Amino acid sequence: MTQVTSRLWRVERLRPRTIAGYAIGSVGTGGFGTLPGLMLLYYLTDALAVPAAVAGLVVTGAKVWDVVIDPFIGYGSDRDLARTGSRRRFMTIGACTIPVFFALTFAVPGGASTAAASIWVLVAFLLAATAFSLFQVPYIALPAEIAPTYDERTRLISWRVATLAFAILLFGAGGPVLRGETSSLSGYLTLGVVAGLVIGAGMFVASRVAPRAERAAGPTASLPPGAHAAAPQAATSAAGAFRLAVSEAVATLRRSQPFRVLLTAFFLQALATGLMLAAANYVATYVLESTLAVSLLFAALIAPALLVMPLWNRLARRVGKERSFVLASSLFAVATLCMVPLAWAPGAWVYLPTALAGVGYAGMQALPLAMLPDVIAHDARTVPVTGQGPSDRGGAFSGVWTAGETTGMAFGAGLLSLVQWVTGYQSSSAGFTPEQTTAAVDGIALSFSLVPAVLVALSLLALVRYRLRRGDIDVPTEEPAAHERP
Repeated sequence: MTQVTSRLWRVERLRPRTIAGYAIGSVGTGGFGTLPGLMLLYYLTDALAVPAAVAGLVVTGAKVWDVVIDPFIGYGSDRDLARTGSRRRFMTIGACTIPVFFALTFAVPGGASTAAASIWVLVAFLLAATAFSLFQVPYIALPAEIAPTYDERTRLISWRVATLAFAILLFGAGGPVLRGETSSLSGYLTLGVVAGLVIGAGMFVASRVAPRAERAAGPTASLPPGAHAAAPQAATSAAGAFRLAVSEAVATLRRSQPFRVLLTAFFLQALATGLMLAAANYVATYVLESTLAVSLLFAALIAPALLVMPLWNRLARRVGKERSFVLASSLFAVATLCMVPLAWAPGAWVYLPTALAGVGYAGMQALPLAMLPDVIAHDARTVPVTGQGPSDRGGAFSGVWTAGETTGMAFGAGLLSLVQWVTGYQSSSAGFTPEQTTAAVDGIALSFSLVPAVLVALSLLALVRYRLRRGDIDVPTEEPAAHERP
């Protein structure tokens, strides 16, 4: 990259193997983000006969657990980075444990009561969510460490999100195939085992990308960023460490206005996409009346996203990530609003606005994730911490970010279950499809169209307050230097 200004900029290019290794992690994050959102609520209501309101509490409760643990994991990841020079250990633990817990989530024994089934899924999914967070929190913090410039972060994240889109298509379309058309308990078990192994493998490959570096030894080497010398004593107990983690998370939100704005927008969009994801199975079954429709919906959404991903990258380089993000969000809101007639005129026409939403969805995924490391780098420059590297607070940022994202996705499923409860949706056992009332079917259709459009429109109100630009991120240097980073 050549910056034509009166000043010269340092250019550092990432190696293809680093980009590829980091991107493969999205096979894991895409699988875990897609399948529980798509399948878990439906598994509870239509295979285990758990009432919709209870099923919503199970799914939401397990994911809201992330709000508690993600800042703690972010804090621990920062400390581990200070001690060992790498975030690799947390990522590896998460990658190795998630296949077991994910499979257990879909392994409820036949004949279990609804209460026992609910508790089983809640505990197993809570453990799976914990394993996922151990990987995801440091994973999100890595771009600020391995990609030093505004454009290189966009390049890195674009490949990651392209892989994410492929993973969503793979799991979203392939998950129902693994489960089988009859939606039997054995089909769900097969889904859990196979998907869990693929998710864990993707995460493990990405964990090898985390850089290793020697850290200065000394009495403060393991201190969290910004902490005083008394911090180790305060953190000797779990309660003390948790208080420090929460304190760092709150401080991050308080001091970084760009982070607050970006997180608010991303939370609302996660709520919208989580709602649509949870509703997709129900739309296929009760609105379009086709078990194949859920795979077609995912294909219509993700195939365009894969095709246009390079275009969003190019547009971000030309007009800025923030303006491109606004455009992508606006396109998504308009497309979902066009789906509202689905409530009274269901048909194959819905795949056209779904494809249009997919174009916007690509930008909604790639651009905020490319903006997050910019926010972290800007915070490191404007609020320096003596003796710390530029990204040593990345775990605190990514912990709060992951908590916001997963909570939004969880509330999406919870919101759908609330709509189902209000409209009188009937739960059932595996292999039986009950007749739903008109109100219940309309509630499902509007949950897939009107409500997401409103949520994304609200996110645009937050985005107009985001003020970071390229000149706030890239810092000029005295001498030009071009080389590849490992």
